[in-house]
Amino acid sequence: QVQVVESGGGLAQPGGSLRLSCTVSGSGVRMHGTSWYRQSPGKEREWVGRLRSDGTSVFNIFVKGRFAFSRDVVTNTVYLQMNALSLDDTGKYYCNHEAAWGQGTQVTVSS
Repeated sequence: QVQVVESGGGLAQPGGSLRLSCTVSGSGVRMHGTSWYRQSPGKEREWVGRLRSDGTSVFNIFVKGRFAFSRDVVTNTVYLQMNALSLDDTGKYYCNHEAAWGQGTQVTVSS
C-alpha cells in the first residue's frame, strides 16, 4: 500500500522561501512521478507541478519559475522548494504519488 506524508509547511513572509517534503512508502520516487497540489481557502484544489520519474519537472503556469523539485532516492522523499512566495501561495499543499494522497501541509504567507 502506497502512503505519502507531507511536511515542511509553516509561516513565511512575502518573498520568503519554504521547502516542502513528501516522503513515500510502498513505492519508489524514482519509479513513478510525484505531483503536488494545493488548496486555498474558498478555492478548488489546483495542480502545482509534477516531478516525473525521469527527473524532469513540469509546473503550472502560476509558478513562474519560483519553485523547483528535487528528490532523495535513499529516503524516498520528493522536495518542493518554493521561493519568492506571495500571499497567493497560501494554502494546504498535498502530495500525490500513485494515486495516494497525504494529509497535506499548511503554508501561510503573511507579513
